[in-house]
Amino acid sequence: METRGTLEIARLGTVGYADALALQDALVAARRHDLIGDTMLLLHHPHVFTLGRGADERYLLEAMPEVPVFRVSRGGQVTYHGPGQLVGYPILKLEGRDRDVHLYLRRIEQALIDALAKLGIAAGRRAGLTGVWVGERKIASIGVGVRRWITLHGFALNVCTELEYFDAMVPCGIAGCEMTSVGREIGGRANLGASAEAVQESFAAVFGYERVVEANAQSLWARVDRTVVACEAQGQI
Repeated sequence: METRGTLEIARLGTVGYADALALQDALVAARRHDLIGDTMLLLHHPHVFTLGRGADERYLLEAMPEVPVFRVSRGGQVTYHGPGQLVGYPILKLEGRDRDVHLYLRRIEQALIDALAKLGIAAGRRAGLTGVWVGERKIASIGVGVRRWITLHGFALNVCTELEYFDAMVPCGIAGCEMTSVGREIGGRANLGASAEAVQESFAAVFGYERVVEANAQSLWARVDRTVVACEAQGQI
């Protein structure tokens, strides 16, 4: 694997889902024109359900008026985001041999598997299924989008997540799928900061970045075109 240059990582704390979509849209446009380099957002969302572009709404079993639902352009079925979950949105330019969506998905999985190993959890893959698992329990979901070989959307790692919200859906369209979290697997209190550190280190290593630098929301918005319309932000249903 060829090495890459610099990965810029912004830890944004809690961000509303529509705001995160708007920021991703702007960053994708900026990355396409090389106004920014490869960037990854690490954040948390308030309670929200999301449906992939071809997802079946029947997999959302229970309506919760207080929890919004968005249909977006990622792959995959229905999933949940909420407090205690680490969400990563890589905005990467895939070039040359890296223009392979399946390879990209497998690398995200490996980065999460390696990060969980740092946290003392033996995780892995399940044949024919995207995501990361501890035995038959799913601990991380992955759903990506690619626009002109610029990536968006990404992954969600359950750290200290309120897992009961997954009871209102068929997670990722997999009947009988049991969700788990870092906290549940280690039998104690899980730390979002430590999980973010592990994910950041493993992601940079798996994707071959030589250097990682920190960013923040203000510096990212300063380098992108604020007139870019977040078309997906209108996807609430």
